[in-house]
Amino acid sequence: MNGKTYVVKVIGGEAVEEDRNGRKLLRIKITAEVDGVLRDYTITFSRRGEDNVAIGRAYAGGDAPEVREADAERFAAVVEALTGVKPRIYHMKDGTIIIECGRRHLEGFKRFAELADAIEKWLEETDR
Repeated sequence: MNGKTYVVKVIGGEAVEEDRNGRKLLRIKITAEVDGVLRDYTITFSRRGEDNVAIGRAYAGGDAPEVREADAERFAAVVEALTGVKPRIYHMKDGTIIIECGRRHLEGFKRFAELADAIEKWLEETDR
């Protein structure tokens, strides 16, 4: 990531469906240690737009800007290590940092038995 190498150790993960106000969401939860920092990461996928595209979003944690930036980089390193695809990172004017994943990331996550069934079920149920 940005010329820096991270050591990523994934400890566990799960994918669960959630129903929020009639919308089916998919939450992928990953526990990982990145360069000695242990954290639970959650990406929430939903279907968006006329094309019904699967989009996953997560928000970097931390009160200070430099803490959020470091968290976003660690989160992105976990996603890239698991899927082989770098997520997009958006810096908002209010200081919020959004990590965004797409269909290619879901396909990468499906390689893991702990996540595959729930992802496949969610994709089928939310397909139009």
